[in-house]
Amino acid sequence: MKLWELFVLAVGLSMDAFAVSICKGLSLKKATMKEAGIVGVYFGGFQALMPLIGYFLGIHFQNLITNIDHWIAFILLGLIGISMIKESREKEENISQSFRPKEMLSLAIATSIDALAVGITFAFLQVNIGVAVCLIGCVTFVFSAAGIWIGNLFGSRYRSWSELAGGLILILIGLKILLEHLGILR
Repeated sequence: MKLWELFVLAVGLSMDAFAVSICKGLSLKKATMKEAGIVGVYFGGFQALMPLIGYFLGIHFQNLITNIDHWIAFILLGLIGISMIKESREKEENISQSFRPKEMLSLAIATSIDALAVGITFAFLQVNIGVAVCLIGCVTFVFSAAGIWIGNLFGSRYRSWSELAGGLILILIGLKILLEHLGILR
């Protein structure tokens, strides 16, 4: 994968965290740098950790499924994308004002499960896993920290849009991977 493709993927993966960050920002009377930093570290950290775990799981099973790896990438990214698009159409959930570790940990895990599946696909693609996890973590940190401020300033208008955009990006990346392996795209 090229660097720009990884960046687009990182943006797509960060959209769940961005949407939750907007909701966290909505719950605050006045957002602070500390709160933006906490959200950025939790979401960015887990968004970087999960693809790394997925990558090592994928490497372990790579020899068993090399012939169908492009289909696996397509299906996983497509399912994650469809799920994000569905979430964009659902009623907004209430997100607690708490920034305690227990709550932040559960939100960070919930928003990064899709990154685990993406990490599995990295094992089958030519991806520099170090660059990928750093980029995903940094992009998610920035988007999540910004989400606190955006939610605090503008409200919930952007939550569903960000999930919809993220879902579409992941579906398109999965389709591109499949079409390249089938020889339709170069």
